Amino acid sequence: MYDNTCDSSAQHRIVLTKKHSFTRSMSKRTILTCLFGAFAFLQFTVLQLANHAGEGYLTPGQREYVYYALQVFVILGFLLYSLSVRLCEGERIRRGTAYIVFGFFFACVAVMVAAGSDSLLNVIVSMASVLCLGWIGGAVFHRMSMETTTGAGVAWSMGIGSAAAVVLQYLLQIRWSASPLLPVFMAGAFFLCAYLLLWAFPDTVTTEDRPPDPVAEGDQLPNVVTQGEQTHRKTPARTLVFSILITATFLLFAGFYNEYIHHLQIQSGYTSYNVYSWPRLMMVPGYLLFALIGDRRNGKYVPVTAICITLIALLNVVLTGSPGTYWLNMCLFYCVIATIASYYLLTFWRLAPGTGNPAFWAPFGRMVDSGMVLVTGAINLSALPAPVVLGVDIAGVIVVILLMAAGGDLILIEPHEHRYDENNTSIQLNQKDIPELRHEDEGVTVTSAVQEFLSPEETIKRMQERYNLTPRETDVLRNHVQTEDTQAIISERLGIQVKTLQDYVTRIYRKTGVKSRAGLTDLYYKTRNGN
Repeated sequence: MYDNTCDSSAQHRIVLTKKHSFTRSMSKRTILTCLFGAFAFLQFTVLQLANHAGEGYLTPGQREYVYYALQVFVILGFLLYSLSVRLCEGERIRRGTAYIVFGFFFACVAVMVAAGSDSLLNVIVSMASVLCLGWIGGAVFHRMSMETTTGAGVAWSMGIGSAAAVVLQYLLQIRWSASPLLPVFMAGAFFLCAYLLLWAFPDTVTTEDRPPDPVAEGDQLPNVVTQGEQTHRKTPARTLVFSILITATFLLFAGFYNEYIHHLQIQSGYTSYNVYSWPRLMMVPGYLLFALIGDRRNGKYVPVTAICITLIALLNVVLTGSPGTYWLNMCLFYCVIATIASYYLLTFWRLAPGTGNPAFWAPFGRMVDSGMVLVTGAINLSALPAPVVLGVDIAGVIVVILLMAAGGDLILIEPHEHRYDENNTSIQLNQKDIPELRHEDEGVTVTSAVQEFLSPEETIKRMQERYNLTPRETDVLRNHVQTEDTQAIISERLGIQVKTLQDYVTRIYRKTGVKSRAGLTDLYYKTRNGN
């Protein structure tokens, strides 16, 4: 039975949506693309400014330590966001915390842009800026992760947003290094990111911990995790471990050249060698590729594509020395960097909702990225002999293949997969596609075909007929068993009040004989299997 009390945070979200017609008129994919693109542009530009911290004031050796310290502050920023989600209770406190972080970040970046890099103050504000950048990144990644459960095209938003941010940063900060438009665009990206997080998606930083969902009580499945009003499949610990190891190995492939060019550019004062140059645009095709494939089959093609492209990173040990090979390696390096980033972002965004702490796991791939910079720097990877580095990389390829095989990432098409056409109607498999189960007994061969399953719409129709559901009850049923949306979202989609939605659900429970949303979902899949 539903509780008649509406969720206050859900009502607040509906009110905000109605008040801000700007975001309401935009599609979810467009909003997510703008959000991630604005953050990515801020991340690229602020990190470049921070990498120049202390230039002309510190020695090259000291500046390398500053570079590694920045990676620590990035990780701390992500951890602080995760901690604030758990510790800050009440909407006012959480919203106030977000305003403080955004305000402090804006002030620090303004000082970085206005002041020169040859001072201790610049080093301090750079650390503070990166710390706030990590906190904001945690909020953005958390939002993107939450949207994977609604079917939103997060891969498309990530790919297009990142590609646009790379081009814009190159034009404003690299190609036209003295452009007065850079501060203007940085301010615009800042306010767009803050607006979308605090107003378009207020629940990312303000929603309080909600009581258990009444529809999931009494029939909790063992393989799901309930968070507020949404129920997600639990992410196995083994999957998380595999993903961490694969991400770390991918980053190790690019670690040699990352250390190599970073050391060269600091020693040469960003003149003879500069990581921020035209090869950086090679990130664009990498991001666009994952924008096209990342949402297909729930990201099934992402791991295989990532390992295929990342194999070219093995060349980073060979293509060094002459200027020509340096620039070629730069192009390959940036294509690989975009591939690795796309892999760990999409992977951990999809895994996070099934964990007990999504705010921690959503940005975990990015934290592994900064962590591997520290690891490769500690072992001084670029100073090792080339055969040793190549051997480590080859061993890494073997490890990644084994981990992907164990995790099922190399299986692109499930066996005996049932297919549907564009109208969601079941397609009969050809005889050659139906495997045979043969049992030979006294010379007799028995052949049985794979069981046919109903399509989603056929299942809903059968349940409507079997339990005598009205058309409106059927719409409510469809939204409850085929999505993981909250009561507020479903009621808004159907154009009814939350209380009215609860009444419909109560009738459905009475007709079907179940007592919870989990039980209703279980009944849906039993019906789909022909029971």
